[in-house]
Amino acid sequence: IFIYVQYILGGLPLLALLANPLCLRYAPATLHLCCSCCEEGVERTPRRRGNTNTESVVRYDLQHSVVARYLRFVPLDWNGEGQIGLRIEVYGCPYWADVINFDGNGVISYRFKNKKMKTLKDVISLKFKTSESEGVIFHGEGQQGDYITLELKKAKLTLQLNLGSNQYGSIYGHTSVTTGSLLDDHHWHSVVIERYGRNINLTLDRHMQHFRTNGEFDHLDLDYELSFGGMPFSGKPSSSSRKNFKGCMESINYNGNNITDLARRKKLDTSNVGNLSFSCVEPHSVPVFFNATSYLQLPGHPNQDVMSVSFQFRTWNPNGLLLYCTLADGLGMVQIDLNDGKVSVHINVTQTKKSRIDISSGSSLNDGQWHEVRFQAKENFAMLTIDGDEASAVRTNSPIQIKTGNQYYFGGYMRRINASVLAPTLRSFQGCMQLIYVDNQLVDLHSLEQRKVGSFENISIDMCAIIDRCMPNHCEHGGKCTQTWDNFKCNCDGTGYSGATCHNSIYEQSCEAYKHLGKTSDSYWIDPDGSGSLGHFKVYCNMTDDKVWTTIIHDLQPQTSVSGSTPEKPKELQLNYSASMDQISAITFSAEHCEQHISYSCRMSRLLNSPDGTPYTWWVGKGNEKQYYWGGSAPGIQKCACGIERNCTDPRFSCNCDADNKQWRKDTGLLSYKEHLPVSQLVIGDTSRSGSEAKLAVGPLRCQGDRNYWNAASFNTPSSYLHFSTFQGETSADISFYFKTSATYGVFLENLGNADFIRLELKSPTHISFSFDVGNGPIELLVRSPSPLNDDQWHHVVAERNIKQASLQLDHIYKEVRQAPAQGHTRLELYSQLYVGAAGGHRGFLGCIRSLKMNGITLDLEERAKVTPGVNPGCSGHCTSYGMYCQNGGTCVEKYNGYSCNCSKTAFDGPFCTKDVGAFFEAGTWIKYSIPQPPIANLTREDLSLSFSTTNTPSILMYIGSHIQDYIAVVLRTLQIRYNLGGMKEAFKIDLDHRNVANGQPHSLNISRHKRDIQLQLDHYPPVNYALPEAADIYFNLTKTLFLGRVVETGKLDPELIQKYNTPGFVGCLSRVQFNQIAPLKAALGSRSISPVHIQGELVESNCGASPLTIPPMSAATDPWHLDSASPDFPLNEERVIPDGVNRNSAIIGGVIAVVIFTILCTLVFLIRYMFRHKGTYHTNEAKGAECADNADAAIMSNDPNFTETIDESKKEWFI
Repeated sequence: IFIYVQYILGGLPLLALLANPLCLRYAPATLHLCCSCCEEGVERTPRRRGNTNTESVVRYDLQHSVVARYLRFVPLDWNGEGQIGLRIEVYGCPYWADVINFDGNGVISYRFKNKKMKTLKDVISLKFKTSESEGVIFHGEGQQGDYITLELKKAKLTLQLNLGSNQYGSIYGHTSVTTGSLLDDHHWHSVVIERYGRNINLTLDRHMQHFRTNGEFDHLDLDYELSFGGMPFSGKPSSSSRKNFKGCMESINYNGNNITDLARRKKLDTSNVGNLSFSCVEPHSVPVFFNATSYLQLPGHPNQDVMSVSFQFRTWNPNGLLLYCTLADGLGMVQIDLNDGKVSVHINVTQTKKSRIDISSGSSLNDGQWHEVRFQAKENFAMLTIDGDEASAVRTNSPIQIKTGNQYYFGGYMRRINASVLAPTLRSFQGCMQLIYVDNQLVDLHSLEQRKVGSFENISIDMCAIIDRCMPNHCEHGGKCTQTWDNFKCNCDGTGYSGATCHNSIYEQSCEAYKHLGKTSDSYWIDPDGSGSLGHFKVYCNMTDDKVWTTIIHDLQPQTSVSGSTPEKPKELQLNYSASMDQISAITFSAEHCEQHISYSCRMSRLLNSPDGTPYTWWVGKGNEKQYYWGGSAPGIQKCACGIERNCTDPRFSCNCDADNKQWRKDTGLLSYKEHLPVSQLVIGDTSRSGSEAKLAVGPLRCQGDRNYWNAASFNTPSSYLHFSTFQGETSADISFYFKTSATYGVFLENLGNADFIRLELKSPTHISFSFDVGNGPIELLVRSPSPLNDDQWHHVVAERNIKQASLQLDHIYKEVRQAPAQGHTRLELYSQLYVGAAGGHRGFLGCIRSLKMNGITLDLEERAKVTPGVNPGCSGHCTSYGMYCQNGGTCVEKYNGYSCNCSKTAFDGPFCTKDVGAFFEAGTWIKYSIPQPPIANLTREDLSLSFSTTNTPSILMYIGSHIQDYIAVVLRTLQIRYNLGGMKEAFKIDLDHRNVANGQPHSLNISRHKRDIQLQLDHYPPVNYALPEAADIYFNLTKTLFLGRVVETGKLDPELIQKYNTPGFVGCLSRVQFNQIAPLKAALGSRSISPVHIQGELVESNCGASPLTIPPMSAATDPWHLDSASPDFPLNEERVIPDGVNRNSAIIGGVIAVVIFTILCTLVFLIRYMFRHKGTYHTNEAKGAECADNADAAIMSNDPNFTETIDESKKEWFI
């Protein structure tokens, strides 16, 4: 069918065209057309004369409306009379439908042939249009609790369904789904409900939503009838609060029954309908639309003592000017506005001391729904009522005098208003109004349209251009959408996502990613698919030296006891994990290796072996598949670990428990076939016999590695590329990857459509470009790096595009954001393949791309590179970018899929060499470290460091000896460093100015020597330099052993060192101990079987001696070591210079101390001579069993099995 109507427009240019399903509109001349009709085979071309200027309006209302599928607007050429025209063509097909008008007072009941209707499948379809936001469209219910209801709630369509009660109560089966928005627009909307069992398809205006109902039943049991247009009068009392539907329906179809046709032929009960009409009644309300520059000026009845105004409005904006008018005789003005979602009335009066009266009512009125405002004012009285709620109306009895003016401004005001009159505080309103009453008279907006009354500017009559920007909800991952008239905003709080549409996960994708951010072992939230639908969950990340383990726990208690199960009635144990199975599958899929420990302890309880071959016990893994192998075995082999290793208790069986012994046995091992993990259920079937019992334990799921994070490809030629399927990112797209290159430019990736495209490229050595086109013209975002990007270092790129904005970020620092246009195309439509590494007409990329993720999906670059010429899987050179994370002297080790830190030559441990290695020394504990042979000769440089804390003195912290008499020692009475390198009669000593560091606090000490130059640093103080005397040797020769805590050595030792500091030994904490590349304490706490370390006493691992390096320097006022405010230097000097030449107080105190020390020394000499008067030898150690040995060397050999030194009997000291 072809229909057209032609209009002569009096020589006016064609400016704009607007349309809705029923009426065609020409603006600004505003010609309303309701199409003509034609008889089959007869063409009619009606002509209607239009307006002749831009101010006048010509309106024609034809008798019948036309439902069409396509409209075409054809501007006509100038004719001979100097006029132009507009031709409107309507295309469609024969269409007939019965329409039923519901006035909100009754319903149509479709009675079932049988009293009860039990259905597994239902199809219900209809079309409706209404101006009301609330109303029940149809309803049916059954006595067993089943029901189905389709209704409008706040202009949204809600389907409520319950297929029956269950053991949890009928409320558990309740299912409610909402779709659509602003359905009270008096346009036709199509609804189709398709149900098969619990699966539902709800289609509104071709937008389908699929869901499953709650509960356990599949059939819908309804009693007696299905009512259309409202609730049946015999319904439940609680249902009476629901409004009936008011509007029109057509083509109502229930399971093949045409309800509208049955009603027209009076085959249904229509006694409750009231005035049954089979034509759609047009509404009386005419909406008017305001934008930010609009106003509507209406005349009033001046000099009246009562002011009465009412209207309905709808908007998304929280603020706006609704009404403004001035009172007669200069009495003031009245302003009604929307302020933070509330309607407020401001009355400015000039006759009283109180010049302004404010009242407000309502809340959240900017919800897009129609709201009614009624305001009445008279002498000393004003009242504001919202939505007809008289009970909550706001009144005021403030002294005011009312005389109405002659003009009312709605939605804005004329900027040329009299300056002597107080202007409104708000300027405009964005939204719609209808049913405007001024002085109790309804305003005829069509007369206004034809300029017969009032005036207006930039308004649209008989339409409301409101759009629900939150439907569909573009805020992803549960983000809350809020909107204004022009825009919407997503609140992402508590979602775990960020960005303009809550698209980007705030968590890393794996434990591997956390490790390479410098994180240590701890619990972390991860999001394996980033912006995908999986969501985030918590795991434990164990950062070992060379691997990263992801641990996911479950709720099965260890050693869960099971009894009373038989093969016919087995006992089932369910494991519930801290993540969903889809989330766990994402972990296992990307992991290089997964494992889960499983254990079965048994007593007369068989495990796998049974007479018929079916195991007594099995476990269920991924995909609910039964697995008949046990830990330590492999899929397809019905054995336990002992059966594989052939060491079962009974060699006739493949599991220890299958021997059916009365003693407790155990079958345990690792399940490592990751395609079957995790264990989700255990089924036990042999614990019912007398004395039979089993205990089960399942460890957490542990996965190592992340193939997605290190998935990389190397592009070797400018023409090489990888291709993938078309990128699907119509309304929301995110792309992230790492790259490194030495080239100056190149395309990372490109995907094309007919006109749309998306591209990421290295534009120059310092610029990254992200360009795309969704139909509004090409957009390009550029991010500039201050340093060149072709430095062969890894750089991170994140690009995102959604309907609100586009962004490009480089290395988590440099970012550009571009807002999307308010109007225009939003969908990115691509058709070609996705090309990675090159693009048509552009130079390809040379270098490496790693971890390419698009909308949360990692592209497998390595697998595709294996079969693509010019592209190699993997990429080397990770240490160039990540080596900085290896601290404290750790070295970066390159790996195929990453890197690791080698801490073997440091005193630290952990994945980044940052973990303190320390221990607590109890009384009598000491460590001897034998320096590997051959001994190092002629050392001219040493680097020595340690941290300690103790309250006991004297003691030896560290001693490095040699095969000759050279040694270096760090001793503590007051902290002292001793060098004996030969060439001098006694050791060179550095005293730390007699400071007390044995205060129980951790202290760190770093010592470096190069030839004669010594640099020493204690804690956070500045380093201090010293120098060996000229007579001293600069070579530390033939290093032999290193002692911690005490010296237990043979040969000639420094007697002063032994006598003063070696007894009773060190008690306290040591950590970070290192001599050059030797870490003796770390070796002692490591694998002792191969370590050149001997430990005497109890050594407990602890970091109590670690001194944090982040302590800020103390001020002079708070520094307990600071003696002289004029001398802020570090207080470690061999000689302290006194500016005045002599410090008299120090001299007196020093003299007293010298006398006391001399007396103590004389006493000690006397005692020592008395103790050794019989034997006459000087002992250099105090080994246990010395009293039974012939000499000290023999005592050492008897107590130290590692001691193999040949003892020279001549090495003794004799007192004369």
